[in-house]
Amino acid sequence: MALPERKTDIGPPHYKQFMPPVIVNNYGKWKYHEVLSPSAMVHVADSGDKLWTVRVASPRILATDSIREICDISDKYCDGHLRFTTRNNVEFLVSDEKNLEPIQAELKEKGFLTGGIGAGISNVVHTQGWVHCHGAATDASGLVKAMMDELVDYFTTKRLPNKLRLAVACCVNMCGAVHCSDIALVAVHTKVPTIDHEKVKNMCELPTVISSCPTRAISPDPAKKSVKIKEDKCMYCGNCFTVCPPINIKDPDRDGIAIVVGGKVSSLRTNPKFSKLVIPYISNEPPRWPKVVAAVKHIVEVYADNARKHERVGEWIERIGWESFFKLTGIEFSYQCIDDFTFMRDTLRTSSTFKW
Repeated sequence: MALPERKTDIGPPHYKQFMPPVIVNNYGKWKYHEVLSPSAMVHVADSGDKLWTVRVASPRILATDSIREICDISDKYCDGHLRFTTRNNVEFLVSDEKNLEPIQAELKEKGFLTGGIGAGISNVVHTQGWVHCHGAATDASGLVKAMMDELVDYFTTKRLPNKLRLAVACCVNMCGAVHCSDIALVAVHTKVPTIDHEKVKNMCELPTVISSCPTRAISPDPAKKSVKIKEDKCMYCGNCFTVCPPINIKDPDRDGIAIVVGGKVSSLRTNPKFSKLVIPYISNEPPRWPKVVAAVKHIVEVYADNARKHERVGEWIERIGWESFFKLTGIEFSYQCIDDFTFMRDTLRTSSTFKW
């Protein structure tokens, strides 16, 4: 006799219990999907069943009142079924077509911004920034707000050759999808950390500090019972600051932002791509970051005017060549754009289909 299945609260619950019945009943049996508008799409199953999706933007860091309001709308029109995408969009899963127009009308009435589906700009995936992160070189939330205020038409109405994914990381450790987005901002520290030797020996575990450095720039300093940093090996990542606060990486006058382009996750048409550096440094100018926002908007507009239908940013650049990209955008090429990292062979030889 088989033992009954043990119930446990360890780990997440099974995802199927949160799916709309129409998805459970047609799991793996979908015929096609169709984009109805920048804010709505429909999936059609082999059985003829349909599921409509309505997408709205979110600022990622949400108040509990906003989450409750989203859940109330979902209860009213979707039997409580919704999901958050990996880029922080909120998608309402509508099983009954008669609820499609009413939910869009109520979302608009309550001030939610609908859009982000199809050939346009989706919500921006970003890191914590100054709100939460101890090592941030810029404010991710403020930068995203300033950027999307300028690009919001591409979220709601204006169309592009293909979907365009934006990302922001507030340091080079980048807990966002910066390495694989069409256009991305990476905040950078630009100085070797300063060391408060008196505090280091009392607050930090030296083996942990030394092992935290990815380039082995940190070594023991027995005379001071502390550590020392070899400046020409430091890459300003701030890992040491994370494990040892007396090693300070921050500099409000010199921290800034780099722009990388051409990354993508999808293997449709071409292999996944890593983003490549095009602008190595723009200084922080909160609260609106005008130079950064202008640079991103300009790249988007040049891409919109010159790419062919269905081309992602990286595919467009590969077709015309990097020389033409820098010429069309007017961006000045600098030596920092040359990939001379020790392990660049990984960058050149990695894809979802072939390695080495």
